[in-house]
Amino acid sequence: MDDQKIGTVVEGDVTHITTFGAFVRLPDGEEGLVHISEIANEYVTDISKFVNVADKVTVKVMARNQKNKLELSIKRAKEDFEEDTGLFMAKKSKNAAFEDRMVSFLKRSEEKQIDIRRNLKSKQGITKKRR
Repeated sequence: MDDQKIGTVVEGDVTHITTFGAFVRLPDGEEGLVHISEIANEYVTDISKFVNVADKVTVKVMARNQKNKLELSIKRAKEDFEEDTGLFMAKKSKNAAFEDRMVSFLKRSEEKQIDIRRNLKSKQGITKKRR
């Protein structure tokens, strides 16, 4: 497979499963790795819950690494893939009143956490020594 096919979506067969990913053979005979983080849009601990050897899977060819091996992705091959931002709070709600309440809650929560940490340190005798 030449580098012009990077970014394309193809179907392949799962040939081997490891703890860190699944190897997929593409129609042209070349094999690539689908890393465990590219299997699904959720935290994956057991790859065999999502794919098995000899399964046909649709993958997106992401890149070619320094060892000239293909990097593949199952989750990015889906049309409805949205980049996960990590925290649900990074996604803005269309409800302005909710957003205002959420900001207020987060501010109060952070202030309470600071007070709790300060009180806990003073009870444990952990204070900054003055010179």
